Amino acid sequence: MATVSPSFNIDSPRWDQSTFVGRLKHFLNITDPRTVLVSEEELDQAKALVESCRAGLVPPGSSQEQLLYAKKLYDSAFHPDSGEKMNFIGRMSFQVPGGMAITGCMLQFYRTVPAVVFWQWVNQSFNAFVNYTNRNAASPISLRQIGVAYVTATSAALATAVGLNLYTKRAPPLLARWVPFAAVAAANCVNIPMMRQQEIINGITVTDENNNDLGRSRRAAVKGIAQVVLSRITMAAPGMIILPIIMERLEKFTFMQRIQVLHGPLQVLLCGGFLLFMVPAACALFPQRCSLALADLEVELRDSIMAKHGDQVPYVYFNKGL
Repeated sequence: MATVSPSFNIDSPRWDQSTFVGRLKHFLNITDPRTVLVSEEELDQAKALVESCRAGLVPPGSSQEQLLYAKKLYDSAFHPDSGEKMNFIGRMSFQVPGGMAITGCMLQFYRTVPAVVFWQWVNQSFNAFVNYTNRNAASPISLRQIGVAYVTATSAALATAVGLNLYTKRAPPLLARWVPFAAVAAANCVNIPMMRQQEIINGITVTDENNNDLGRSRRAAVKGIAQVVLSRITMAAPGMIILPIIMERLEKFTFMQRIQVLHGPLQVLLCGGFLLFMVPAACALFPQRCSLALADLEVELRDSIMAKHGDQVPYVYFNKGL
């Protein structure tokens, strides 16, 4: 059993977070879908071990591997801002099992309006959980605002999906298969900003390099949310664009025409294969600890920081959320 190095810092990233490859390794670690199966008791024990380590009280006999595994469980299940346990549906580690089932069904049942409406509603309900769970926890949102965001995003998805579904009736079949992705992309552009509207209205906390609070910035919120929207669309794109092409060609074979009942399960499994890589890859597109140049901040906040710190703070930092 390897002993814990005196210089070990449990909050120091294991991989360089300034590079895409480093962030990819980090998110491959914490979005591991197997962590969804870990018991509540084990998650609480992992949190207690991480907090003990932060306080400099490493339990005797603990190995560095045990501490790293505890940190993996902690990062997968507890919010980075508040430290509160996240509902398991909203965790990024649930994106593969949850997303593959819903995406596979959206791609399979795209031909009729009732099916499109039902699966888009299911998807937006799932997205609402994910977006609320992974918001910047320093910006509270009321139940009314959550309801408005949910209804608005669901309406956008349904309007896009139903409208395009009707428009593509006479178009090549492949175009109709891409309708679910168009609806998902449109809904993400609405759902995430609406669910995190308090951040845009009131700003989010920005800090210096040493995590000292500098104030609240709306421009930082807009940058963070825009990056999250792009990441979520990127997460869905390969599976929802490439998989319809694959199925369009496979369905021409006689053996596939004989097993139509298995088309749905097959698409679910293939979606899982795409998401297994795309969830961590999309999360890794941008640094979790986002930065913004001082010159790009609101004039009042910039002047306040300059008055207190001079030119010692060229950049501010903030958690962009997922």
